[in-house]
Amino acid sequence: MNDQAHQLRKQMNDTGKEAKTIAVISGKGGVGKSNITLNFALDLVERGKKVLIFDLDIGMGNIDILLGLQSQYSIVDMFNQHLPIEKVIETTTTGLSYITAGSGLTDLFQMNEEKINFFLMQFNEVLNRYDYIFFDMGAGATKESLFYILSADECFVVTTPEPTAMMDAYAMIKHVYHRNNELPFYLIMNRATSSKEGEIATERLKRVVLQFLNKECVALGQLPLDAVVSKSVTKQQPFIMSEPKSKVAKELHRLIDTYLNETDVDCVNSKQPRSFITKLKKLIRER
Repeated sequence: MNDQAHQLRKQMNDTGKEAKTIAVISGKGGVGKSNITLNFALDLVERGKKVLIFDLDIGMGNIDILLGLQSQYSIVDMFNQHLPIEKVIETTTTGLSYITAGSGLTDLFQMNEEKINFFLMQFNEVLNRYDYIFFDMGAGATKESLFYILSADECFVVTTPEPTAMMDAYAMIKHVYHRNNELPFYLIMNRATSSKEGEIATERLKRVVLQFLNKECVALGQLPLDAVVSKSVTKQQPFIMSEPKSKVAKELHRLIDTYLNETDVDCVNSKQPRSFITKLKKLIRER
């Protein structure tokens, strides 16, 4: 009976197509990557999309904290206790699904073949149930965590206008680009003190990437430095929900409009030659 119920739930939740996988990265920590990932995902849910966030910042993950929720299981538990992925997925009252990072598994990205096969099998269970799956990666990248970034369909790069953050963002793009030059990059400039500052910083980063890597990045937009964000983090209430009329919420909504318009018209860098699982298997075999 349990088996039949599982199959029935799976069929009812199946979207009929493979989810778009998006790796959200930054060159350094503290630029607001997780907060943007969460609020971006919640906005998509409000638009009727099915969204899952994988928090892969092991030991430093904070998606559940930003939501003001406590998770029963994490991705660490999935491996340590050999749990089915359904067991570790939490769903908010708004309909957003997420998996917390947990702590204590420092070798998540150095799994043996058995654990890799287990992960692929579990991930395959959810790939057709969602429209979007976000991988909230830790700052920077290791050789092993790159597998997940390089296997994604798209890459969101979050940075701020601060010179060191910009330099680190470029270094991260370069690191990823040299391993997959077809991966689309979307730039999100966070904490801009003005629209002009954000636009100048974004164009500067785009120009540097084009000049030195001959790679076009898509600028999604800028998010303002807004006190609402820090207040929402303190209250553990995503600003897109607690302050929907705030400047940052309106700008994020506009940024997502830009993203959806870009992807709807199949703009630059939108190739998806292989599925996430196929690409991940290939990268793991070649390591």
